[in-house]
Amino acid sequence: MHWSRQRLVMLQKQVRRGFCSSASRPSDRGLYELRVYDVQPHLYTRFLALTNQKIHLRTAHSQLIGYWSVEYGALNQVFHIWRYESYSQRTAVRASLAQDADWTEQYISKAIPMLTKQNNEVGRLLWGLQPPPKEGGVFELQRFHVKPEGRRLGWGGLRDYIQSHHAPGLSQVVGAFCNDVGHNHTVQVLWWFQSPDYWAETRDQRETAGPTVEHLDPVSNKLMFPLPFSPMK
Repeated sequence: MHWSRQRLVMLQKQVRRGFCSSASRPSDRGLYELRVYDVQPHLYTRFLALTNQKIHLRTAHSQLIGYWSVEYGALNQVFHIWRYESYSQRTAVRASLAQDADWTEQYISKAIPMLTKQNNEVGRLLWGLQPPPKEGGVFELQRFHVKPEGRRLGWGGLRDYIQSHHAPGLSQVVGAFCNDVGHNHTVQVLWWFQSPDYWAETRDQRETAGPTVEHLDPVSNKLMFPLPFSPMK
């Protein structure tokens, strides 16, 4: 089937209205930048130590939500989330960081050569952020793709999925984000479990806890541990 550019633009707007702009979204209209860094394997421990020592230089400029090391699903990788009020605030923060000599000399000049890849996506909050019931445990990051033909059911399906899995003693949702920038029609959901073994033991129970979700394809997942300096633990 051949779709004109006008048809594709209309479809994208419908997706935004029917999913990312759902009335069920929380009142928080801030931007959440989800960043992934791949680190050279032999420098991974050194990178974590440097970040632990110097992260205060970065958090002086904007809000860090959480910072994790990826244990399963990727190797030598870190994942972190930053919050901004708007794109203009993010631009101002990046400009301020570029002028911060301590940040550039004590961290950036040393950290960047340790990395092999950087990736960022910007999302809007779909499910309110809430801390885990206690520190420790393991976090799971799930990625979902919302099929365009299911745009009207996308958010409803995700909401049902989260509600059926968010249960005491089973798992707790920490937050869900709909991409503004990055992979289109993508939602990322962050969960907390008391341990990796508990995550594995309850997987079958979680998968049968709710109805089958149509128009929502799971793409990938990874298990992560919060780093000592992470605000969310």
